[in-house]
Amino acid sequence: MQRNAVDPRCAPRTPELEPLLAAIETRLGELAQALCAGDAPTVESAADALHRALAQAASQFSRAASQGSVPSPLRRRFAAAGAQVAVQRESLARATAALDRAMDALMPGMGTTPSNVYSASGFAGHDRPAACISA
Repeated sequence: MQRNAVDPRCAPRTPELEPLLAAIETRLGELAQALCAGDAPTVESAADALHRALAQAASQFSRAASQGSVPSPLRRRFAAAGAQVAVQRESLARATAALDRAMDALMPGMGTTPSNVYSASGFAGHDRPAACISA
C-alpha cells in the first residue's frame, strides 16, 4: 500500500516560526498605536518588545532558512514586517528632524553649541563681553 503522506523528518518544520512572526506583527501594531497616541513610555516599551521579538525571530528564521524550510508565505510576511519596521524608523526620523527644527526656531543658539559655557576668550558663548551701561 502506497502512502501520499510526507515523511515528517523531511517536512518543513515551520510551526515554531508562525508564533514568532505573529508576535512581530502584534508588536508592530502596538508600536504604531503608541506612536500615533504620542505616549512616550509606551513607545519605548513597545519598541523594546519589538526588538526582542525581531531578534528571536531572526535567529529562528535564519536557522530554518539554512535548512531550506521556510515557506514562501512566511518569507513574504517576514519581509513585509521588515519593511514596516523600516517605514516606522523613517517616520520617526522625520518626526525627530521636524522637532529639532522647531526647537531651533523657538530657542536659537540652543542647538549644537551650548551658549552657557565659557569659550576660549573667557566669555559665555560670545566672542566679546556683553555691553555695560555706566551711570
